[in-house]
Amino acid sequence: MNNQRSVLKSLMFSLLFVLGTAALAQAAKREFYEIKIYTISSPAQEQGLDTYLKDAYIPAMHRQGVKSIGVFKPRPNTDDAGKKVYVFTPLKSQSHILDITKKLDADAAYQNAGSAYINAKYDNKPYDRFETIVLHAFSEAPEMMLPKLNGPKSDRVYELRSYEGPTEKYYLNKVKMFNAGGEVKLFKRLNFNAVFYGEVITGSHMPNLMYMTTFENQAERDAHWKAFVDAPEWKALTADPQYKNNTSKNTQYFLYPTEYSDI
Repeated sequence: MNNQRSVLKSLMFSLLFVLGTAALAQAAKREFYEIKIYTISSPAQEQGLDTYLKDAYIPAMHRQGVKSIGVFKPRPNTDDAGKKVYVFTPLKSQSHILDITKKLDADAAYQNAGSAYINAKYDNKPYDRFETIVLHAFSEAPEMMLPKLNGPKSDRVYELRSYEGPTEKYYLNKVKMFNAGGEVKLFKRLNFNAVFYGEVITGSHMPNLMYMTTFENQAERDAHWKAFVDAPEWKALTADPQYKNNTSKNTQYFLYPTEYSDI
C-alpha cells in the first residue's frame, strides 16, 4: 500500500511539474510591444522622421533580428492627420528595450544613416514630443500577427483601440473578457486581421489595454464591425453580468501604414 501511495504521489508530482512547465513556457512566449507616438507640427518634421525610420531605425532593428516594425500615420480624414507618427516594435522582453538602445548606440551604420535625427539641433527638432507605451501580449494572442491584406497601403484602415478601465480590477476583468471570455476568438473567427492585443504596463492612460485590427478599406472595416456587433458570441458577452461596467473609455485611432512599414 505504501509503495502504491509513493508511486501515485510521484506520478502526481510529475504531472504537476509538466503542467507547470508548460504554463511557464506559454507565459514566456508572450511578447512585449513598444508603441512610440511622435507628435509633429510641420511637413519637414514628418519628412525627417520618414527618412530616419526608413533608412536608419528599421534597417538597424532588422540587423538586431526584429523582423517586423510597423510605422503608421493617422488617416487623412482624422483630426490627427499630419500631426502624429506611430512606431510599433515587438520585443522579446521588457529588458529588450534597454538592449535595443545599447545596440543602436554601437551600430555605426545606424549612427551614420540617422545622423540628422540623432544630432538635430534644439531649434530644428525632428519632432515636438513623443510618448512611449509598453505592452504585454494577451495570453490568447501571445505573438504579433502580420495582416493578410493585398490592397494599396494608402487605402488600408488600421484601427488602434484603447480600452480604459475605471479601476485596476475592472480593467483586469476586461482583459479576462478578451481572453477567457472569448472576445479574441470572435475577432479571429470574423477575420479582423489583428496585429496584436496587449495589456498596457507603461503608458499615460492606465489602466488600459490596446489592440490593432486591420482592413483593406473603410467599407470593409464597417462591415466587419457590423458582423461583430450582430454575432451571438458578442450578444452573450454583453449580457453576461460579470463583464458589466469594465470599460470607462474606448478611444479609436484610424491609421494607415507607410509604404516602408513592415506591417
